[in-house]
Amino acid sequence: MFLPTYVSVETRFIDLLDCEAVANAIDDNTACVFLEIITNPQLEVADLRMLASAAHQHNVPLVADTTIIPFTQFSASALGVDIEVLSSTKYISGGATSLGGLVIDYGHFPQLYRTLKFELLYNIGSYMTPQVAFMQTNGLETLDLRYRVQADNALELARRLRQVPEIKGVNHIGLTDNKFHQLATEQFGGTYGAMFTIDLEDKQRCFDFIDNLQLISRATNLFDSKSLAIHPASTIFGAFAGSQRRAMNVNDTTIRLSIGMESVDDLYNDVVQALTKH
Repeated sequence: MFLPTYVSVETRFIDLLDCEAVANAIDDNTACVFLEIITNPQLEVADLRMLASAAHQHNVPLVADTTIIPFTQFSASALGVDIEVLSSTKYISGGATSLGGLVIDYGHFPQLYRTLKFELLYNIGSYMTPQVAFMQTNGLETLDLRYRVQADNALELARRLRQVPEIKGVNHIGLTDNKFHQLATEQFGGTYGAMFTIDLEDKQRCFDFIDNLQLISRATNLFDSKSLAIHPASTIFGAFAGSQRRAMNVNDTTIRLSIGMESVDDLYNDVVQALTKH
């Protein structure tokens, strides 16, 4: 009788801003170093070249989730990334028409090709239906145009919202005084994505703000053509204890905004009325 052998997988959570910690965490059994190029919703930016150097010294691939900045805007491979993974539900779909994901393998580790092709594709069936593939192919046709409008809108709106008294903080890596701005500029070529966060006085103010929005929708998606708002601490991080959220720098006072293609003036006015409505 054949009995399958199951191999356990150990995950080590490391501060990827700490080069020494990353290097020390890699050993002979390490399969990959995995990260988001910009964390969600903290908006931390890791040094991809540094991480690639640490990983490659041990012959380990660097796998990066590049959803927040489209692959049309910068070369992840040139920064040392070996495999990109991304949610095509976001920028590529464009109008939240379909669910999908992509794996872009640059062929730096040929032994991974068999795993990706035969295990994920053939055995597990990780492929799009024809209808989803059709809708997302259509989305690709306008990806660059939509992204540039969304990214420009996000940066302009973030700049304006810094002047609103009810907002206690604005976190956008496109702002020149953001601590990750220089690194993001070097890596992503002067584009910073269409997502940023604002902080309000307390959790209740966040809930009131979202309830008062009229143009911006309350939704968990990102990078739709329409602008979206969410309270990360009570939704995507809602299953974590408060101490865990604080350790991950996910605060009760934070609202995440994904900016679409609406008029910046209209978006600004919607935020202001939502903050001041009683």
